[in-house]
Amino acid sequence: MNLKTSIEKMNKVGAVTANRLRRLGIETVLDLLYWFPFRYEDYRQIMKIKDLQPDQLATIKVKIEIISNKRSFKKKKIFTEALVSDDSGSLKVVWFNQPFITKSLSVGQEIYLSGKVKVEMLGLSLSSPVYERADGTDTTHTARLVPMYSLTSGLTQKQMRFLVAQSLPLALEIPDWQNEEILTKNDLPDLTSAIKGIHFPYDEIELKQSTNRLKFDELFLIQLQAELSRLERKNIQAKKIEFKEKEIKGFVDSLPFILTKTQKISAWEILQDLAKEIPMNRMLSGDVGSGKTVVAGMVLYDATLNDYQTVLMAPTEILAKQHFNSLSQLFEKLNIKIGLFTRTQNEINDEHPPLLKLRQAKEKMLEQIEQGEINIIIGTHALLSEKVNFKNLGLVIVDEQHRFGVAQRKLIKDKGGAVHFLSMTATPIPRSLSLMLYGDLDMSIISELPQGRKKIITRLVEPKNREKAYEFIREQIKHGRQVFVICPWIEPTENDEEKAPVNLLQMMVKEKKTVLQEYEKLSKKIFPDFQVGYLHGKMPGKDKEKIMVEFKDKKIDILVSTSVVEVGVDIPNASVMMIEDAESFGLAQLHQFRGRVGRGEYQSYCFLFTENNAKKTMERLNYFEKENDGFKLAQKDLEIRGPGEVYGTEQSGVMNLRLAKLTDKELLKKAKDSAKEIAIDLDQYPALKKRVELWQKKVHLE
Repeated sequence: MNLKTSIEKMNKVGAVTANRLRRLGIETVLDLLYWFPFRYEDYRQIMKIKDLQPDQLATIKVKIEIISNKRSFKKKKIFTEALVSDDSGSLKVVWFNQPFITKSLSVGQEIYLSGKVKVEMLGLSLSSPVYERADGTDTTHTARLVPMYSLTSGLTQKQMRFLVAQSLPLALEIPDWQNEEILTKNDLPDLTSAIKGIHFPYDEIELKQSTNRLKFDELFLIQLQAELSRLERKNIQAKKIEFKEKEIKGFVDSLPFILTKTQKISAWEILQDLAKEIPMNRMLSGDVGSGKTVVAGMVLYDATLNDYQTVLMAPTEILAKQHFNSLSQLFEKLNIKIGLFTRTQNEINDEHPPLLKLRQAKEKMLEQIEQGEINIIIGTHALLSEKVNFKNLGLVIVDEQHRFGVAQRKLIKDKGGAVHFLSMTATPIPRSLSLMLYGDLDMSIISELPQGRKKIITRLVEPKNREKAYEFIREQIKHGRQVFVICPWIEPTENDEEKAPVNLLQMMVKEKKTVLQEYEKLSKKIFPDFQVGYLHGKMPGKDKEKIMVEFKDKKIDILVSTSVVEVGVDIPNASVMMIEDAESFGLAQLHQFRGRVGRGEYQSYCFLFTENNAKKTMERLNYFEKENDGFKLAQKDLEIRGPGEVYGTEQSGVMNLRLAKLTDKELLKKAKDSAKEIAIDLDQYPALKKRVELWQKKVHLE
């Protein structure tokens, strides 16, 4: 057996268990070794029977006096009953539906039992404790810090510990790519010791040292890649885009509103970067509705004044079309040619010829882009096509960058050579996270909302008050307002075997609110006197566009949608956001939905509905109800769910963050300092260089 051995070839792993492990992403022995525990039960203190207390987690070392299987009279179920003793007394032990135990354990054997002490009519007992023979060898399941793993249906903790223990000797074969000097300087153990120590630690000290080593590795790789990118960018000569101060000032003065302080600062930071000969690599992060599009407009205008073409890439056709409309309006009095290029739409702002067939329009636009006749090209993934070529591309802006894969972002940048790159996100990113995830990526943050924006009133609605909410919505529509209704699913027949077992997923879908079911209910039963429409990501582009135009033109009163409207959709007349099964979404995503309303002059509302009254769910939704600050919500989301779930696995390096957290500031600093030392001459460290190259194939820092 070696690290690449498939899991089904391991001892006591059949086809069924192998499939369950694969559900967790465990394919090989190496995957198993990197499936780290999420907590530990402390069973180190071996107690005497006489000292046991009710509800206590305890370990006892005892001898089996009696053991046998019995059948319960009422339920006809088998249970195993034993009487065990030590020199202080005896204790009853019961296991349910595990008749095989009588074959594993026998009278006279000495064993460890670990579990929770319960009170019965005849005194204390242990119910379904973990057992292990006390034969002098190291224990796996009892009498130690016992690892607890994330599991899936059909797998047990005991099975997982058995398999990990079986694989652990092979940890010696994992090459330790880390530099010895770095390990010594930061007081970190070797990789083999760390992997053994995180699975089966002797004590808290070994556990902390092992965890620190593995966390350090995650952070170090991200910081090293960031440092290498920074050094590489220093050697690339970018197209210098001069700051046209007079024209930009005139543009700002012509706006029908006053820029906020942080809008001005962000624009200034970006314009300063563009004037340098080193390619800009900056992210513009701002809360929902904070005015990132205007800042992007200033930057696009500046590049156009310097005779460079620019690209603004959006993740959906709806958002791309909205950017096209917004910028066309923003530059209405300026001589700027803007093109919209998506899979199903091609449009130029200053041309109104008779409608051409899509293919003819596309070919015409491709020609104009290549000849440099179009200044600003706005589009979706369609811009990545080999047929799209630019004459003089100087700046690429990607909106909601985490919606695009690494290869896609790189592809659009490479179309212009050494172009300047700006990514925008409406998911607020705390500075501490940006430092961890992006290393050298410069951040501009818009932290204020424009003047006149009213705070959105958010309410978690109890099921009994649903009718009151409907009545409130009815009154809003009568006053001319519009409503969003968000559902987590499209239709009940959706299936995705990769995400969950079929029967479990079908059960979940049945219980969840779906767009098509909700549309039927609202349009026919609840609001038959109003116009109800629906929208989801699987609809053809033309249909989505038609629905959004109708909603914007107030022909639709209530729009039932999936998360396709999460970002960028701007309907100033919408005043109510109703979110069904709110527990299905993270705080950051809920905040995005809430940001679809409150964009006009009217007081707006966000209603959360859930049938799940679990304590953690209610705590999370209550926090969202009270908090409107996107940065605080993002921080809370990170604490609860971790960066991978909040920002998506396509975010740079996130997929490798299994252990590291935002609170590991000391480790982060050590990783950053060590990375700076190594990056200057990586060739001196061949093992480390090889590991970085392997890592770079999976993730990429912008």
